[in-house]
Amino acid sequence: MAKRGRGNNEDESLFDEAKTNFILEDLQKILINIQLSTMGTASEEDFDNLFEDMDLNSTKLGKTPDARNAIIAKVLSHLDKIDFKLEESESDILGDSYEYLIGQFASGAGKKAGEFYTPQEVSKILAKIVTTGKQKLRSVYDPTCGSGSLLLRVAREVKDVSNFYGQEMNRTTYNLARMNMILHGVHYRNFDIKQEDTLENPQHIEHQFEAIVANPPFSANWSANPIFTSDDRFSQYRKLAPASKADFAFVQHMVYHLAENGTMAVVLPHGVLFRGAAELHIRKYLIENKNYLDAVIGLPANIFYGTSIPTCILVFKKCRENPDDILFIDASNDFDKVKTQNILRDEHIDKIIDTYRNRTVIEKYSHLASLAEIAENDFNLNIPRYVDTFEEEEEIDIHLVMSEIKELEAKRAELDVEIAGYFKELGLVF
Repeated sequence: MAKRGRGNNEDESLFDEAKTNFILEDLQKILINIQLSTMGTASEEDFDNLFEDMDLNSTKLGKTPDARNAIIAKVLSHLDKIDFKLEESESDILGDSYEYLIGQFASGAGKKAGEFYTPQEVSKILAKIVTTGKQKLRSVYDPTCGSGSLLLRVAREVKDVSNFYGQEMNRTTYNLARMNMILHGVHYRNFDIKQEDTLENPQHIEHQFEAIVANPPFSANWSANPIFTSDDRFSQYRKLAPASKADFAFVQHMVYHLAENGTMAVVLPHGVLFRGAAELHIRKYLIENKNYLDAVIGLPANIFYGTSIPTCILVFKKCRENPDDILFIDASNDFDKVKTQNILRDEHIDKIIDTYRNRTVIEKYSHLASLAEIAENDFNLNIPRYVDTFEEEEEIDIHLVMSEIKELEAKRAELDVEIAGYFKELGLVF
């Protein structure tokens, strides 16, 4: 067992015992002991009730205790055969395996998957955007962190992230996020994941972050309580996002937490680009009064689990290097179809990132819109207003078409005569 770098006698004996004996009670005891071992220490909060969703007595594992024991023993036996290379600091097989399983569950879980998982291709785009020009980050924040995979994706793009911050409303998903951090080797002192409703009860209100990434629930409901008009996150706008569409409430929350030298990238439904009323007011304030919007990136439809709607990425900076224009990218047609899902390949991602970082203008793909142009469009950010992807149809030569039709009609007449002859030989009427 030592070759696998486990170094825990209790775990090793459990693996051996699983081959022949009933081990569910012992496994439950180990999980409880892990949590109890942190009581009274600085890591107590991070391990509190970490395994509360792990029900070893669930009938989904088997109808009888023996059946459940057999399936758990089988899983442990297979895990025992894997060399996790724990002695290699560059390898993270355990953490990556965990994240892979989350992704596989998400792909088969339908709409519910969107609560905790962002497809890796989208995560990669967001991570590359917020780390542009940086090798180290003091902090990264995700206000709707789900399983935490987006936070960890950002860490892959730089040499070091000092601190990870996140908030998640769903209790089970919050536990997934903490497990994900621990399995990826993030020390408990370096992550602060909270479980609460981000809009109604924010937990990191005094912090500002160098990088912010998010995939909030699309057009979710929230209270839009008038009391929030005096909340520092929303007060300067003098408008709240509508109760039936919290998209801009999340944007306002994130902008409030963005550091002066920071970048934020958020995935949202296309409606945020053109809807009117309060959303238009907020959109106009962010552009005209603050000039925080740096880029709008249109993504293909059907790349998120559980929804086929097209989405976009909005990029915000408080100190923009290019304050005179906003970059629009239409990447909606760049994807590969795999079964029923559209996916982004590395070449599609690289094209988006290269275009964003260089602010390149590419015909039918990207456009630099001046602030005057945005104002002329009444702050409607619908991408087709700025990136013309119209393909002119080839002109039709009507005379050539008529000539071809006449030739076809003549051939049909010849065939009719030929067929009539065959019918006559057979004594049939054509």
